[in-house]
Amino acid sequence: MANPNIVNVASIYGQTTVTTCSTSPANIAVNATGSNSVVKVDTVYCSNSDNTTGYAVTIDLQRGGTAYNVASSITVPSGGSLDVLSKQVWLLEGDVMRAYSNAASKIQVVCSYEVIS
Repeated sequence: MANPNIVNVASIYGQTTVTTCSTSPANIAVNATGSNSVVKVDTVYCSNSDNTTGYAVTIDLQRGGTAYNVASSITVPSGGSLDVLSKQVWLLEGDVMRAYSNAASKIQVVCSYEVIS
């Protein structure tokens, strides 16, 4: 897990991923091993497409094969949405941010981030 020096930045690319959660973790932001970059995750929004039942979402950061919860089983109210991050999160090389829910096809996630190299 390298942590590249970004004092002399050559490029910054904005990215947005969207996914509908299942009960298994799905990648929402990835910083590949050997990328020589860092990823700054700015926002993670979760919305519930069901208008009658609240469902839980979990967002985690996987580092070195271990998952660390960013938000654990947070209920997104029926028909509502949730802003998961209050501050940015930095992904080092090899890190992956993932999302999953307690019910398939009910929670949608939008993740906005910057790839800096």
